[in-house]
Amino acid sequence: MTRTSAPAATVDVVVVAYNSAGRLRACVEPLAGVPRITVTVVDNASPDDTASAIAGLPVELVEAPRNGGFAYGCNLGMGRGSGELVLLLNPDARLGADDLAVLVDALRARPALGGVGPRLLGDDGELLWSQRRFPRLRSTFASALFLQRLAPHAAWSDETIRDREAYEQPGTPDWLSGACLLLRRNAVEAVGGLDEGFFLYCEETDLFRRLAAEGWQAGYEPAATARHAGGASAPRHTTERISARSRVRYARKHHGPLVALLEAIGVVVGGLAHAAVWPHRPVIARGHLGAARAALGAIASPGGAA
Repeated sequence: MTRTSAPAATVDVVVVAYNSAGRLRACVEPLAGVPRITVTVVDNASPDDTASAIAGLPVELVEAPRNGGFAYGCNLGMGRGSGELVLLLNPDARLGADDLAVLVDALRARPALGGVGPRLLGDDGELLWSQRRFPRLRSTFASALFLQRLAPHAAWSDETIRDREAYEQPGTPDWLSGACLLLRRNAVEAVGGLDEGFFLYCEETDLFRRLAAEGWQAGYEPAATARHAGGASAPRHTTERISARSRVRYARKHHGPLVALLEAIGVVVGGLAHAAVWPHRPVIARGHLGAARAALGAIASPGGAA
Protein backbone atom coordinates (compact mmCIF):
# COMPACT_ATOMS: atom_id res chain seq x y z
CA MET A 1 0.00 0.00 0.00
CA THR A 2 1.45 3.36 -1.04
CA ARG A 3 1.82 5.98 1.65
CA THR A 4 1.37 9.64 0.89
CA SER A 5 1.96 11.26 4.27
CA ALA A 6 5.29 12.67 5.40
CA PRO A 7 6.92 11.19 8.52
CA ALA A 8 5.18 12.30 11.73
CA ALA A 9 8.49 13.53 13.13
CA THR A 10 11.13 16.06 12.27
CA VAL A 11 13.92 14.32 10.38
CA ASP A 12 17.29 15.88 9.58
CA VAL A 13 18.80 14.19 6.53
CA VAL A 14 22.59 14.35 6.38
CA VAL A 15 24.41 13.45 3.16
CA VAL A 16 28.21 13.51 3.26
CA ALA A 17 29.52 14.03 -0.26
CA TYR A 18 33.00 13.46 -1.58
CA ASN A 19 33.63 13.27 -5.30
CA SER A 20 30.06 12.12 -5.84
CA ALA A 21 28.44 14.95 -7.78
CA GLY A 22 27.28 12.57 -10.50
CA ARG A 23 24.86 10.75 -8.18
CA LEU A 24 24.18 13.39 -5.55
CA ARG A 25 21.10 14.99 -7.06
CA ALA A 26 19.33 11.65 -7.45
CA CYS A 27 20.03 10.99 -3.77
CA VAL A 28 18.83 14.34 -2.44
CA GLU A 29 15.91 15.21 -4.72
CA PRO A 30 13.34 12.67 -3.38
CA LEU A 31 13.55 14.16 0.12
CA ALA A 32 14.23 17.82 -0.60
CA GLY A 33 11.27 20.06 0.20
CA VAL A 34 9.19 17.35 1.91
CA PRO A 35 7.40 18.73 5.00
CA ARG A 36 9.13 18.00 8.32
CA ILE A 37 12.29 16.91 6.52
CA THR A 38 15.39 19.07 6.25
CA VAL A 39 18.29 18.06 4.04
CA THR A 40 21.91 19.03 4.69
CA VAL A 41 24.67 18.14 2.24
CA VAL A 42 28.18 18.25 3.67
CA ASP A 43 30.80 18.70 0.97
CA ASN A 44 33.96 17.13 2.39
CA ALA A 45 36.29 19.33 0.31
CA SER A 46 35.42 17.44 -2.87
CA PRO A 47 37.44 17.99 -6.04
CA ASP A 48 34.21 17.98 -8.08
CA ASP A 49 31.41 20.58 -8.12
CA THR A 50 29.00 19.54 -5.38
CA ALA A 51 27.17 22.88 -5.39
CA SER A 52 26.20 22.62 -9.06
CA ALA A 53 24.88 19.09 -8.55
CA ILE A 54 22.21 20.26 -6.10
CA ALA A 55 21.56 23.71 -7.54
CA GLY A 56 17.95 24.82 -7.18
CA LEU A 57 17.02 22.25 -4.55
CA PRO A 58 15.81 23.34 -1.07
CA VAL A 59 18.79 21.92 0.79
CA GLU A 60 21.56 23.38 2.93
CA LEU A 61 25.10 23.00 1.64
CA VAL A 62 27.88 22.91 4.22
CA GLU A 63 31.36 23.25 2.76
CA ALA A 64 33.76 21.50 5.12
CA PRO A 65 37.21 23.11 5.35
CA ARG A 66 38.85 19.71 4.89
CA ASN A 67 38.08 16.09 4.10
CA GLY A 68 37.93 14.80 7.64
CA GLY A 69 36.24 11.53 6.75
CA PHE A 70 32.70 10.19 6.93
CA ALA A 71 32.22 10.49 10.71
CA TYR A 72 33.56 14.05 10.66
CA GLY A 73 31.11 15.00 7.90
CA CYS A 74 28.18 13.32 9.66
CA ASN A 75 28.85 15.14 12.92
CA LEU A 76 29.19 18.42 11.05
CA GLY A 77 25.86 17.87 9.31
CA MET A 78 24.03 16.69 12.42
CA GLY A 79 25.23 19.78 14.26
CA ARG A 80 23.34 21.98 11.80
CA GLY A 81 19.96 20.56 12.80
CA SER A 82 17.84 19.78 15.83
CA GLY A 83 15.35 17.23 14.53
CA GLU A 84 14.19 14.36 16.69
CA LEU A 85 15.61 11.88 14.15
CA VAL A 86 18.65 11.93 11.88
CA LEU A 87 18.90 10.07 8.59
CA LEU A 88 22.45 9.34 7.44
CA LEU A 89 22.31 8.72 3.71
CA ASN A 90 25.20 7.96 1.38
CA PRO A 91 25.31 10.09 -1.78
CA ASP A 92 25.10 6.94 -3.90
CA ALA A 93 21.94 5.79 -2.08
CA ARG A 94 18.29 6.73 -2.62
CA LEU A 95 15.38 6.63 -0.17
CA GLY A 96 11.91 8.00 -0.85
CA ALA A 97 9.75 9.89 1.64
CA ASP A 98 7.30 6.99 1.95
CA ASP A 99 10.06 4.56 2.86
CA LEU A 100 11.49 7.08 5.32
CA ALA A 101 8.06 7.25 6.95
CA VAL A 102 8.16 3.46 7.39
CA LEU A 103 11.50 3.76 9.19
CA VAL A 104 10.12 6.52 11.41
CA ASP A 105 7.16 4.28 12.32
CA ALA A 106 9.56 1.43 13.11
CA LEU A 107 11.52 3.57 15.57
CA ARG A 108 8.38 4.79 17.25
CA ALA A 109 6.93 1.29 17.52
CA ARG A 110 10.14 -0.17 18.97
CA PRO A 111 11.44 2.14 21.73
CA ALA A 112 14.53 -0.01 22.32
CA LEU A 113 15.93 0.83 18.88
CA GLY A 114 18.61 3.49 18.70
CA GLY A 115 18.67 3.26 14.93
CA VAL A 116 17.03 1.38 12.09
CA GLY A 117 17.98 0.56 8.51
CA PRO A 118 15.90 -0.50 5.50
CA ARG A 119 16.24 -3.31 3.02
CA LEU A 120 19.05 -2.29 0.65
CA LEU A 121 18.91 -3.14 -3.02
CA GLY A 122 21.53 -2.53 -5.69
CA ASP A 123 20.76 -0.61 -8.85
CA ASP A 124 19.92 -3.88 -10.61
CA GLY A 125 17.56 -4.95 -7.82
CA GLU A 126 19.78 -7.48 -6.07
CA LEU A 127 19.54 -7.75 -2.30
CA LEU A 128 22.54 -6.23 -0.52
CA TRP A 129 23.68 -7.80 2.74
CA SER A 130 23.29 -4.88 5.15
CA GLN A 131 22.93 -6.68 8.50
CA ARG A 132 26.17 -7.32 10.36
CA ARG A 133 27.71 -8.92 13.44
CA PHE A 134 30.29 -7.12 15.54
CA PRO A 135 33.89 -7.91 14.50
CA ARG A 136 35.57 -10.78 16.31
CA LEU A 137 39.00 -12.33 15.95
CA ARG A 138 37.49 -15.58 14.70
CA SER A 139 35.68 -13.82 11.88
CA THR A 140 38.81 -11.85 10.99
CA PHE A 141 40.88 -15.01 10.62
CA ALA A 142 38.04 -16.90 8.93
CA SER A 143 37.84 -14.15 6.30
CA ALA A 144 41.63 -14.11 5.95
CA LEU A 145 41.64 -17.84 5.19
CA PHE A 146 38.46 -17.80 3.04
CA LEU A 147 36.64 -20.00 5.56
CA GLN A 148 33.45 -17.96 5.22
CA ARG A 149 33.05 -19.57 1.80
CA LEU A 150 32.85 -22.99 3.45
CA ALA A 151 30.39 -21.87 6.12
CA PRO A 152 28.73 -18.70 4.77
CA HIS A 153 25.84 -18.74 7.26
CA ALA A 154 27.88 -19.48 10.38
CA ALA A 155 28.16 -16.69 12.94
CA TRP A 156 31.81 -17.53 13.64
CA SER A 157 32.94 -17.32 10.03
CA ASP A 158 31.43 -14.10 8.72
CA GLU A 159 30.47 -10.70 10.08
CA THR A 160 27.94 -10.24 7.28
CA ILE A 161 24.56 -11.91 7.73
CA ARG A 162 23.87 -13.73 4.46
CA ASP A 163 20.74 -15.68 5.35
CA ARG A 164 17.98 -14.47 3.03
CA GLU A 165 15.29 -15.33 5.57
CA ALA A 166 16.82 -12.75 7.93
CA TYR A 167 16.02 -10.08 5.34
CA GLU A 168 12.34 -10.99 5.07
CA GLN A 169 11.35 -9.89 8.58
CA PRO A 170 12.29 -7.20 11.09
CA GLY A 171 15.40 -8.04 13.05
CA THR A 172 17.97 -6.77 15.54
CA PRO A 173 21.47 -7.39 14.16
CA ASP A 174 24.52 -6.09 15.99
CA TRP A 175 24.86 -3.24 13.50
CA LEU A 176 23.84 -2.15 10.02
CA SER A 177 25.46 -0.75 6.92
CA GLY A 178 25.83 3.01 7.19
CA ALA A 179 24.58 3.61 3.64
CA CYS A 180 21.12 4.44 5.00
CA LEU A 181 20.46 4.73 8.72
CA LEU A 182 17.72 6.47 10.67
CA LEU A 183 18.98 7.33 14.17
CA ARG A 184 17.50 8.81 17.32
CA ARG A 185 19.30 12.09 17.85
CA ASN A 186 19.14 11.84 21.64
CA ALA A 187 20.75 8.38 21.59
CA VAL A 188 23.56 9.42 19.26
CA GLU A 189 24.26 12.61 21.19
CA ALA A 190 24.27 10.71 24.49
CA VAL A 191 27.19 8.57 23.29
CA GLY A 192 29.11 11.52 21.85
CA GLY A 193 28.23 11.27 18.16
CA LEU A 194 30.32 9.41 15.62
CA ASP A 195 33.99 8.85 16.44
CA GLU A 196 35.96 11.05 14.05
CA GLY A 197 39.08 8.99 14.69
CA PHE A 198 37.67 6.60 12.08
CA PHE A 199 38.28 8.29 8.74
CA LEU A 200 36.32 5.65 6.84
CA TYR A 201 34.98 2.20 7.80
CA CYS A 202 34.04 0.97 11.29
CA GLU A 203 32.46 4.29 12.27
CA GLU A 204 28.94 2.84 12.22
CA THR A 205 30.19 -0.40 13.83
CA ASP A 206 31.70 1.65 16.64
CA LEU A 207 28.56 3.78 16.98
CA PHE A 208 26.28 0.77 17.39
CA ARG A 209 28.75 -0.80 19.82
CA ARG A 210 28.57 2.28 22.01
CA LEU A 211 24.79 2.47 21.64
CA ALA A 212 24.52 -1.19 22.68
CA ALA A 213 26.56 -0.44 25.79
CA GLU A 214 23.86 2.07 26.74
CA GLY A 215 21.04 -0.41 26.12
CA TRP A 216 20.06 0.59 22.57
CA GLN A 217 19.50 -1.95 19.79
CA ALA A 218 19.99 -1.78 16.04
CA GLY A 219 16.90 -2.53 13.97
CA TYR A 220 16.32 -3.85 10.47
CA GLU A 221 13.03 -2.99 8.73
CA PRO A 222 12.36 -4.77 5.40
CA ALA A 223 9.11 -2.87 4.79
CA ALA A 224 11.27 0.11 3.79
CA THR A 225 13.57 -0.11 0.78
CA ALA A 226 16.54 1.99 -0.27
CA ARG A 227 18.70 1.70 -3.37
CA HIS A 228 22.47 1.76 -3.03
CA ALA A 229 24.90 1.81 -5.90
CA GLY A 230 28.07 1.57 -3.79
CA GLY A 231 31.59 2.64 -4.64
CA ALA A 232 30.60 6.00 -6.04
CA SER A 233 33.30 7.93 -4.19
CA ALA A 234 36.14 5.44 -4.55
CA PRO A 235 36.54 1.78 -5.61
CA ARG A 236 36.99 -0.55 -2.64
CA HIS A 237 40.50 -1.65 -3.66
CA THR A 238 41.69 1.95 -3.27
CA THR A 239 40.50 2.11 0.34
CA GLU A 240 41.62 -1.28 1.67
CA ARG A 241 44.40 0.29 3.71
CA ILE A 242 41.93 2.65 5.41
CA SER A 243 39.68 -0.30 6.25
CA ALA A 244 42.64 -2.18 7.72
CA ARG A 245 43.67 0.68 10.01
CA SER A 246 40.06 1.19 11.10
CA ARG A 247 39.66 -2.47 12.05
CA VAL A 248 42.79 -2.39 14.18
CA ARG A 249 41.73 0.87 15.81
CA TYR A 250 38.27 -0.56 16.55
CA ALA A 251 39.82 -3.67 18.14
CA ARG A 252 42.10 -1.53 20.32
CA LYS A 253 39.29 0.79 21.37
CA HIS A 254 36.86 -1.94 22.40
CA HIS A 255 39.09 -4.90 23.31
CA GLY A 256 42.53 -3.57 24.20
CA PRO A 257 46.08 -3.76 22.78
CA LEU A 258 46.46 -7.55 22.74
CA VAL A 259 43.33 -8.09 20.68
CA ALA A 260 44.38 -5.18 18.43
CA LEU A 261 47.70 -6.93 17.79
CA LEU A 262 45.95 -10.20 16.94
CA GLU A 263 43.50 -8.32 14.75
CA ALA A 264 46.40 -6.74 12.87
CA ILE A 265 47.97 -10.16 12.34
CA GLY A 266 44.68 -11.44 10.96
CA VAL A 267 44.39 -8.48 8.60
CA VAL A 268 47.98 -9.01 7.43
CA VAL A 269 47.30 -12.69 6.75
CA GLY A 270 44.15 -11.76 4.88
CA GLY A 271 45.88 -9.09 2.84
CA LEU A 272 48.63 -11.45 1.75
CA ALA A 273 46.23 -14.31 1.03
CA HIS A 274 43.84 -12.15 -1.00
CA ALA A 275 46.70 -10.55 -2.93
CA ALA A 276 47.91 -14.04 -3.85
CA VAL A 277 44.62 -14.90 -5.58
CA TRP A 278 44.61 -11.71 -7.68
CA PRO A 279 47.85 -11.97 -9.70
CA HIS A 280 45.86 -11.28 -12.87
CA ARG A 281 44.56 -7.98 -11.40
CA PRO A 282 47.65 -6.16 -10.09
CA VAL A 283 45.69 -3.10 -8.99
CA ILE A 284 43.47 -5.19 -6.70
CA ALA A 285 46.44 -7.20 -5.45
CA ARG A 286 48.25 -3.98 -4.55
CA GLY A 287 45.19 -2.86 -2.60
CA HIS A 288 45.31 -5.97 -0.44
CA LEU A 289 49.06 -5.64 0.07
CA GLY A 290 48.47 -2.05 1.11
CA ALA A 291 45.97 -3.28 3.70
CA ALA A 292 48.59 -5.61 5.15
CA ARG A 293 51.11 -2.79 5.44
CA ALA A 294 48.51 -0.46 6.95
CA ALA A 295 47.58 -2.99 9.63
CA LEU A 296 51.21 -3.26 10.66
CA GLY A 297 51.47 0.53 10.68
CA ALA A 298 48.40 0.79 12.91
CA ILE A 299 50.19 -1.31 15.52
CA ALA A 300 53.48 0.56 15.15
CA SER A 301 51.76 3.95 15.57
CA PRO A 302 48.51 3.40 17.50
CA GLY A 303 47.95 7.10 17.95
CA GLY A 304 47.75 7.74 14.21
CA ALA A 305 44.61 8.48 12.26
CA ALA A 306 42.45 5.58 11.19
